[in-house]
Amino acid sequence: MAVEFAIAMLQQQGRWLLQLRDENPRIVAPGCWGLFGGHLEPGETALIALRRELNEEISWCPDHLKIWFRNQDEQRIVHVFTGELSVPLQQLQLREGQDMTLASPEQIRGGRIWSSKLNQERPLASALSMLVEKLDEITQAD
Repeated sequence: MAVEFAIAMLQQQGRWLLQLRDENPRIVAPGCWGLFGGHLEPGETALIALRRELNEEISWCPDHLKIWFRNQDEQRIVHVFTGELSVPLQQLQLREGQDMTLASPEQIRGGRIWSSKLNQERPLASALSMLVEKLDEITQAD
């Protein structure tokens, strides 16, 4: 049975909010840049799960989240939402992960993002790499 996830592409002034995942080898994409969000609990819709995850991970959630697309394979179903990051990055409280940043589409396309907390570049998680080809589509829609 496929595991369901909901993740958010939150934008602020043409840049996207990214999370540098923890180094825990038991999680998906340890030490890589990804998006905030997580798995659906039993009985949750993707939107409810995403709101819960954002509040758990950064103590904030936008008023409006819009479903962008859904990707499914044999192992997982990923619901990707978009929204506006309407507060300063410094106002967010990082509760999961090692770092967070606002990255431009060009930085994301480069495949590696600088972490100011770790003082080094880190690669993108595979789920974020999957979205690189769709960046033009979403950037033009906003």
